[in-house]
Amino acid sequence: MKTVKKIIPSEKKNLGPKQFVMSPLPNQWVGQISPFIMLDHFGPKHIPAGEPFFVPPHPHRGFVPVTILFDGEVEHKDSFGNIGRIKGGDVQWMTAGSGVVHSEGATESFSETGGVLHLIQLWINLPAAYKMITPSYQEIKSETIPVLKEGNSQVRVIAGDYKNLKGPAKTFSPVSLLHVIIPEGEEITIELEKMFTSSYYLTKGQTVVDEYDVPEQHLVWLSDEGDKITVKAIRDSELLFMAGEPINEPLVSYGPFVMNSKTEIIQAIHDYENGLMGSI
Repeated sequence: MKTVKKIIPSEKKNLGPKQFVMSPLPNQWVGQISPFIMLDHFGPKHIPAGEPFFVPPHPHRGFVPVTILFDGEVEHKDSFGNIGRIKGGDVQWMTAGSGVVHSEGATESFSETGGVLHLIQLWINLPAAYKMITPSYQEIKSETIPVLKEGNSQVRVIAGDYKNLKGPAKTFSPVSLLHVIIPEGEEITIELEKMFTSSYYLTKGQTVVDEYDVPEQHLVWLSDEGDKITVKAIRDSELLFMAGEPINEPLVSYGPFVMNSKTEIIQAIHDYENGLMGSI
């Protein structure tokens, strides 16, 4: 069995006026749990009717930004002409690669009526060989995500292989991403690849793992040894399990760019400022 290496609380990160996310990664103790380099958790928050929620155009290079939407509606636009709209249960999987400019925010119809918005944005590193790949956009609808039922619990397989189910997300290194739902009083044993980094983030509820009590909005970093972990829900709980093969390469990040050297970061800034990543 795997054991708990560290339990990491989220810290509040301001996005702008009246908007913030809870972020457990990176933090003062851990820079990354490779290949996962950032996790931001927004909501659940009620957005009043007529109040816009919009992140203006901004660039990315060298990694995969993933939006897992639990509630609400979000629209994506990018400089490669992709336009996508996702709703609760869907996932937006964008490979930034050599560089893309995109914007995202609540859809016009959602902004008109208002409602609950709840999502995670997860950044997954790319190996050096793929950092300058042509950008791509994958919209993963809820109905295409395979679901494994174990007792009264559910495991939604977003990426990777899990018990003969294959997630629809296209990855460039071995990654497993599971949305796990556990009712109060139930427990589930999650099987994980040996020697992969593994962790889970609790979006909702309260769990016990390896005799540790874990409240919501905490990240549980698990040991590399072992290939399974049992999680019990004290209250109705939802978890995002993340496992992956570590990318053992230098990592240098600056804002929206994640590369292997300072020189590559400087080049990314130059390319963006000179319009080489396009515009929306």
